[in-house]
Amino acid sequence: MKVCVIGGTGHIGRFLTPLLVRNGHEVTVVTSGRSPVPPGAEWEMVTFVRGQYKRDDRQFEGLISEIGAEVVIDILGTHLPGVYRGTRNACRHLIACGSVWMFGPPKVVPTPPEAQGPCEFEGYAMRYREMLAVKEQAKSDGVALTAIMPPNICGPGKIPLDNLGGRDAHLHRAMMQGQPALLPRGCNTLIGPCDAEDIARCFALAVENRDSAADEVFNVGSAYALTAPEFIEAYARIYGREIPIEYVPVNFFYRDILPDKGASFHFRHHMCPDITKTRNKLGYEPMFTPEQTMERAVQWMKDEGML
Repeated sequence: MKVCVIGGTGHIGRFLTPLLVRNGHEVTVVTSGRSPVPPGAEWEMVTFVRGQYKRDDRQFEGLISEIGAEVVIDILGTHLPGVYRGTRNACRHLIACGSVWMFGPPKVVPTPPEAQGPCEFEGYAMRYREMLAVKEQAKSDGVALTAIMPPNICGPGKIPLDNLGGRDAHLHRAMMQGQPALLPRGCNTLIGPCDAEDIARCFALAVENRDSAADEVFNVGSAYALTAPEFIEAYARIYGREIPIEYVPVNFFYRDILPDKGASFHFRHHMCPDITKTRNKLGYEPMFTPEQTMERAVQWMKDEGML
């Protein structure tokens, strides 16, 4: 099949694009050019199209329309309605990347792939509304639409989540030196890092199982999540250095230590997606545990000279 991947040289795309080539597909990658093309024989078989993905950009819609792909994978998710407009004439399967954050603060864990409550982040909330609207339109048009919803993305290619809910190499160096990590008292929130390679495999499974994937929203994730203290302990084992945990008053932590709503979300709400439907319908099984993907990401940072 002819497959178009928007964002095919990014964190997930670097694993997905070669996998699609190995599966025998004719792959076109739409890229802004900011991420260099990785080396490897599979990448030499990929067609690259340069394009800037922006909201309501008719030029971009025309660009992806000209590709004429049967399957379109939108990893970036900047404006799914525009992607659908640009691809609906040729596309038979549109696969969109969202986030479990779109569902809002979870009411249960593991958390099913459906809305839990109002999303705290307007950008995610808007994209989720658009995703559901496109899903209904695609169903009416006879086009298969699949949404893949990852949690915290980890693994080689990106700085992993640090002890304060960001992706700061300085904080990783501090942990590597054994400096204390702060947590709010009583914090036992679940954190679920998932390897970008596992997420890429989920996208590839959706491509290969269109009938099972059509009109579905799938969580993708690791087999389990870590409590916040165990998340810190996992880094202690990876760095081979004790990282003391200092518990501070809850109000102090969220007011003075971590006032940013996005960063603090990791410690205020569980992130443990239920992947049962993804297993049953797509045959998805994660290859990496949270600890393994964290270690892979740390090793990548070392290889890149960040640590």
